[in-house]
Amino acid sequence: MTAHARPQIGSVSSLLDRHRADPELVPPRTATVSVAFTTSQGAQHKGRSGGYRNEVVSLRVGAATGSCAVEPGSIAPEVVHACAGVPVADLLGHDHTAVRLAALDAWLTHRRPHSEDPRAQTIRIGPGDSLERSLARARHVSRLVESPEGGGVLVIGVVNSLLDQLRLRGLRYVPCDLKGGVTEWGEPVVTDFTAHLDDADAVLASGMMLGNGTFDHLLTLLADTGKQVPVTVFAQTGAAVARELLGRGIHALSAEPYPFFWLTGDETPIHLYRAARDR
Repeated sequence: MTAHARPQIGSVSSLLDRHRADPELVPPRTATVSVAFTTSQGAQHKGRSGGYRNEVVSLRVGAATGSCAVEPGSIAPEVVHACAGVPVADLLGHDHTAVRLAALDAWLTHRRPHSEDPRAQTIRIGPGDSLERSLARARHVSRLVESPEGGGVLVIGVVNSLLDQLRLRGLRYVPCDLKGGVTEWGEPVVTDFTAHLDDADAVLASGMMLGNGTFDHLLTLLADTGKQVPVTVFAQTGAAVARELLGRGIHALSAEPYPFFWLTGDETPIHLYRAARDR
C-alpha cells in the first residue's frame, strides 16, 4: 500500500446491507431469536470517585447472544421483548438500530463463536471484585494499542481503567465521550472526536460506537486522510460485528461477548484479535 493510497475499509452499514441482500449471507428463516432482553446497570467501583450507567439490548440465537449498547431509556422493553420468536433475517431490517445490530451480532456469533475462531487468543479474566476485573481486562486491551513510545491515543468511550493502563505505558491520550465530564484524574473529556484525529498516533474505540453510527464516520474520516492510524476496538456489544472489520478499518480487537465482566465476579473470557499484516 502506498503512503497516499486510500485504505480498504468496511462499515457496519455495509455489513447489514450484505446480510439483508446477499443470498449467501441472509440468515435462513429457521434462525430465530429465542430470548430477547435488556440489561440495565449502574456501577461505581470501590475506590473510584464516580460511576456510570449502561444499558444493553441482547438477543439470543442458538447458544449465542448478540448485543448492542443503547442510551438508558431510549428503547422500550416491549420493543425488545417482541423480538423473541422472530427470524433474524426480519430483525436485520428492524426500525430500531439497536435491534438490527444485536441481531447481526447474534447471528455472526452463532455462525462462528469467538472460542472457535483460530485468529483469536482467548484470555481468562480471573474472579474478583468489579475494579479488579476491570483493571485485569484493561491490561490486556491496552496491550493491543499500537502507538510509538510517548505517542498520543484518541480514546473514544471513556473507561478509567483503560486510561490508567495507557498512563502506565507512558502514552498520552485524549479522552472522548458523548457524555463529556471529567476522568478519574480530573481531565476534561471532549465530546467531538473529529477535532482530535489529526494529532492521534492511535485510536482506542468502544464497541458502543458500532450502534450509534459514529464508528462508520470514524473509519471514513481516517480513510479520507490516508493516514495510517491503527484502530483498536474494545467491544462487549457488537463484538462479532467488529470482528468482520478486522483488516478493513480495525487493526486489533478485544471481543467480550455476553456475559460481560461486570455481570459476575466469576472467571470470564475475552478474545483478542490482531489483523493480518500487509505484505
